[in-house]
Amino acid sequence: MTTSSTPTQGNKMGYMPVPKLLFSMALPMILSMLVQALYNIVDSVFVSRITENALTAVSLAFPMQNLMISVASGTAVGINALLSRSLGAGDRKNVTLSALNGIFLELMSFVVFALIGLFGSRLFFLSQTSDPEIVSYGTQYMTIVLVCSFGMFMQFAFERLLQSTGRTFFTMITQGTGAIINIILDPILIFGFFGLPKMGVAGAAVATVIGQIIAACLALYFNLTKNTDIRLNFRGFRPNLETIKNIYKVGIPSIIMMSIGSVMTFAMNKILLMFSSTAAAVFGVYFKLQSFVFMPVFGLNNGMVPIIAFNYGARNRKRIMDTVKLSVIFAVSIMVLGFAVFQLIPDVLLSLFNASPDMLQIGVPALRTISYSFLFAGYCICVGSVFQALGNGIYSLIVSVARQLVFLVPLAYLFAKLWGLNAVWWSFPLAELVSLGTTTFFFIKIYRERIKPLG
Repeated sequence: MTTSSTPTQGNKMGYMPVPKLLFSMALPMILSMLVQALYNIVDSVFVSRITENALTAVSLAFPMQNLMISVASGTAVGINALLSRSLGAGDRKNVTLSALNGIFLELMSFVVFALIGLFGSRLFFLSQTSDPEIVSYGTQYMTIVLVCSFGMFMQFAFERLLQSTGRTFFTMITQGTGAIINIILDPILIFGFFGLPKMGVAGAAVATVIGQIIAACLALYFNLTKNTDIRLNFRGFRPNLETIKNIYKVGIPSIIMMSIGSVMTFAMNKILLMFSSTAAAVFGVYFKLQSFVFMPVFGLNNGMVPIIAFNYGARNRKRIMDTVKLSVIFAVSIMVLGFAVFQLIPDVLLSLFNASPDMLQIGVPALRTISYSFLFAGYCICVGSVFQALGNGIYSLIVSVARQLVFLVPLAYLFAKLWGLNAVWWSFPLAELVSLGTTTFFFIKIYRERIKPLG
């Protein structure tokens, strides 16, 4: 039941049929996320052609890189949720405040990570391994990625402004362009084609930041020229503490939730390095490969969140539930397809990364075992995004902590000690079952408290 006719009649998220709306909102994001996933894979494919130690170094850099992405993305989730609710309620003042303060927070986050990149990169790698080649490769890569992360933080900020107002087609262009530029530059800068110097692992990092900066510039251009719902004017800007509080009310749980993945990955790398650096490389390769399955689901979620947040602001229960049901069906279907691929051709997937016989021996059972978690993950990811859209990001945080820190890491360590490397991989599907139960519990709770009373 809609209490305000103006915002719903003037914005497609309030009146367009849900299947068509979700398709139009999510498809550009899914396509752009697939391009992003392709970039993630291609990046490591080229690095693996240097040496296996280079691939291991990039894999060990992932926890810090993921932490940076978590802060940028989590802040953007808070911006997205607050902006969409303000649009649904027709509150123009808060729309502008949300956008400007969100950009400011992303800038401050960049400064923090640039400093970490300058002064902490080598220490980060020394805390994981004493291999001088891995430390050297990793320090080069991480320093460049963190110090030059301005483009990434601005890309997240400007793209979420477009998503919040339903202009996901433009985010498909920005993300796709950035990723394609990255893919093109990777071999050129890594191997020194067209007369350019051979930069090795550093070339992969430079290609990454160039793609991010170009994508950020495009996203800013589209906001200034195509986004009539938001006015970006920093003249006389002062940080608004109430707006920042509201952004971080959703954003901080989301940041912590995604950062838990960094803690989990760091811990898993330490466990796997008890066996060999190849085992850690396999884990890194898995993360690259699974992104091709998970990224489309995240793209679906990025299209779903503003629809749910808008209709929550407009007090339309039916449209919220229709969106949730359809999103879960799509997400589970994507995950089942990914499960089938990991079960049928794990050796082919690993061969993309110039896998040695040792890597194949470790990697084939690893990919098959971990992929059982895909069968539950699609539902959990979608429902977790519903919590964020309704301003209850703390539920997603609790689910993530339970899955990754309370169960996954301790189980992996226990299995490593008792039964060896192959048993470690079973910790992933077992932990996902925990996520399934806790997610369902919290969804029933939020439905009764927040969605059902809408009418």
